[in-house]
Amino acid sequence: MKGLIAEGKVEHFGMSEAGVATIRKAHTVQPVTALQSEYSLFTRDPEAELLPVLEELGIGFVPFTPLGAGLLTGKIDASTKFDATDFRNLVPRFDADAREANLALVAAITSIAVGNRTTPAQVALAWLLAQKPWIVPIPGTTKQHRLEENIGSVNLEMTSADLAEIETVLAKFEVVGERLPEAVLKMTGL
Repeated sequence: MKGLIAEGKVEHFGMSEAGVATIRKAHTVQPVTALQSEYSLFTRDPEAELLPVLEELGIGFVPFTPLGAGLLTGKIDASTKFDATDFRNLVPRFDADAREANLALVAAITSIAVGNRTTPAQVALAWLLAQKPWIVPIPGTTKQHRLEENIGSVNLEMTSADLAEIETVLAKFEVVGERLPEAVLKMTGL
């Protein structure tokens, strides 16, 4: 990659789902511009070790699945049925019992959204944007109105009271279920 950058064929070098040691090692060879990994109100693992290293090294962070695979939008409930081919059928967080337990966080985020006259998805994205200026979430969608809704999150100014309320909720909440199926976690070493 360093050679391709030197030749002008590639402008930036990014990584996905890399651990701290791998990031440090790669960064000594070729500066890493950005790292992509899962991060949301449901997946806060990066906060402990990853985010401090990214900040130290000046590496941007691109969280994927910032809306918890749709659960943080408030559009999924305990009775939602997914198409047989939907990956969420395999994700432990979407098992019936786990989903029902995780909806408590969605309810709290929805309450904050109502208070701000916005949507739960916008609150979830605005929360991420409020964490660090070098965090840029990449929510996925196939619908124009969802794209517009997601873009609207940049206009939601999270107050310190909003952020404190979210932190209070998160401190009391434990996510039920792994973020990926066990087979995928073993295969990838995550």
